[in-house]
Amino acid sequence: MPRLSREVVLLGGLLAAPLGASTAAAQAPPPPASPPASPASPPASPGPDDPSQPQAADEPATVETTPPATAAAATRPVPPADTLPKAVVDEDQKTASEPPPPEDGPKDPNQPPGYADGFHFGSYGRVIAGGDATGRPGRDADIVARGSRLDESNYAELELRREDYWKKTGAYTRIVATAAFANPVFHYNGQFAAAVALRNLYIEETGLGAKGLSLWAGSRMYRGDDIYLLNFWPLDNLNTIGGGLGYAFGKGQRTSIRVHAGLNQPTDPYYRQSVLREPAHNQFDDTEVRLLDRQKLISSAKLTHMWPLSGTGGIKGIVYGEFHYVPGGQREVEAKLYEDVPKDTGFVAGGQLTYFTGKRSTYVTATGRFAHGLAAYGEFNAPRQLRPDRKTTGAYEMMLTLSGNWERGPFAIMAGGYYRQFRNASKPLDFDDVNEGIVIARPTVWFGEKAGLSLEGSFQAQQRGVTWETAPGVFKPVLGTVGRAGIIPFVTPGGRGHFQRPHIYLMYVFTARDSAARSLYASEDVFARRKIDHLIGLGAEWWFGSTSYFRD
Repeated sequence: MPRLSREVVLLGGLLAAPLGASTAAAQAPPPPASPPASPASPPASPGPDDPSQPQAADEPATVETTPPATAAAATRPVPPADTLPKAVVDEDQKTASEPPPPEDGPKDPNQPPGYADGFHFGSYGRVIAGGDATGRPGRDADIVARGSRLDESNYAELELRREDYWKKTGAYTRIVATAAFANPVFHYNGQFAAAVALRNLYIEETGLGAKGLSLWAGSRMYRGDDIYLLNFWPLDNLNTIGGGLGYAFGKGQRTSIRVHAGLNQPTDPYYRQSVLREPAHNQFDDTEVRLLDRQKLISSAKLTHMWPLSGTGGIKGIVYGEFHYVPGGQREVEAKLYEDVPKDTGFVAGGQLTYFTGKRSTYVTATGRFAHGLAAYGEFNAPRQLRPDRKTTGAYEMMLTLSGNWERGPFAIMAGGYYRQFRNASKPLDFDDVNEGIVIARPTVWFGEKAGLSLEGSFQAQQRGVTWETAPGVFKPVLGTVGRAGIIPFVTPGGRGHFQRPHIYLMYVFTARDSAARSLYASEDVFARRKIDHLIGLGAEWWFGSTSYFRD
C-alpha cells in the first residue's frame, strides 16, 4: 500500500493543477457524469514481467502478468449491453489510436472483462468558464432536482488502480483509489484550498473460489446506468463504506446477482450530538461526550439478466432493492433533560428495462423506483418533517424515467426525462412536498469526424406543496415552469459518437422562467427578478479508463 499511496499523491499533485478555472458558482457537486454503459478494458502493459516487482521472502512469486485484454481500449463506452459475452465495437468508431488485439490472447480464458495487469490511470473531468450577459458568474438555473448538465460546476476525478492475476489461485484483484476535486479551483479564486474527496478506496477479487464470483470491500461509488443529459443515476447510486459480493452465471454469464451492505453517518444532529461535561477526577476544562452517535446501515440487492436478440442487440432487465436502518438512541433537549430517539427503517424497490441495438450506442432505457420511510430522504440527507413519534413512516419518493440515444451516420439524438413525487413524513402538505419533472433532448450533427454542433432544449416544472401567499395562514400549491434552449458547437479528436470524449465546446444557453418559478427564490435574488437569462461559456469534458464507468 505505501507504493500505491505514493502513486496517488504524485498523480494527484501533477494533474490537479491544470484543471482550469470556472465562473460557475459553488454548489454541492453532483455525482460525476458517466456514459450509460461500461467502457471496454483499458490497455494492458505489454512485455515481460517486471523484474523489479517485490516478492514475498518465503514463497515464490504468485503474480503473473497477463497480455493485453482482447477488448483493448475502445475509444467510447459500450452501450448498455455491458454484460453481453462479447465486446461490441463498431467498425466506424475505431481510430488509429486503438492498439490491435494480441495474436495469442490472454493466458487465462476466464479473465473477467475490464481486467488488465499492472498499474492503470483513469479520469473524469469537466472544466467550465463562463457567465451571464451582465458579467455575473455562471449558475445552475434549473428548478428541478436533476436538470441540464450544461451549467454544472467544475469537477474532476483522478484514479489509480492496480490489477493482477494470481496464478496460484486463478483469481484476479483490482485495488482502486479515486481522488475527486470540486469547484472552486485555484486559477479562479487564487486560494490554495481545494475541495477534495476520496470517492473510491477498495479492493475487489474475482474468480476466487468459483468462476463468476466477485468479492469487494472498502469505500466505493456503487451504481448502474445513468441519464447522461441529466447527470444522475435514477435506479441505483450509492456511495458506501462496506462490502459486497456478486455472482454471474448461466449461458454466457447473462444472469448476475449482487448484494452489498455499508454504513454511513451524515454530519447532522439526527445522527450525532456532542455535549460538554466535567472531566473525570476533577480535571481542568470540559470534555466532549458523544451522547447521540448512531450510524445508518444501507444494504442493496440487484438481479440482472440479458436476453440477446438478433445481431449484437438485446434486452437487459434489472430488479433492484435497498434496505435502510438506523438504530435508536438518546439526546439532550436541554440541560440534563433527555429524550429517546426511536430506531427507524426504510426500503427501495425498483426495476429497469433497456433495449439496445449494439450499434453506435443506440438504446432506450426505462426505470421505475419507489422509496419509503427512511430511504425516501436519500443516503446523505437527514429526515425532516417527521411524524409525532419522530419516525419517517409515511414518507415516500416515487420516480419514473425514460432515456435513450439514437445515432446513424452524421446524425444523432439523445433524450431523457423523469417524473418525481416526494412526500415527507408529516401529513399536511408543506414546502418540502414536491411534484416535479423534466423532458430534455439534444440532437447533434457531425461535420466529418472532428467537429459537430449540438442543440439542447428542455422544459421543466416543479410544484411545491404550499407557499406563503398574501395573508397569514393562507396557503396554496405553487407550480413553476422553466424553458431552456442551448447551442453547443464542439471539436473532438475521437470522431463521431454522443459518448465520444474528450470534447472542447462553446455554449450559449437561453433560460425563461415564469412568475411562479421566480417566486421560488429570495426576493433580492436576480433569479427572482429576471424572466430571461443568458449563459455563455467555454468548457471541456473527458473520461477514460476509470472504474467509475464500469457497470455493476
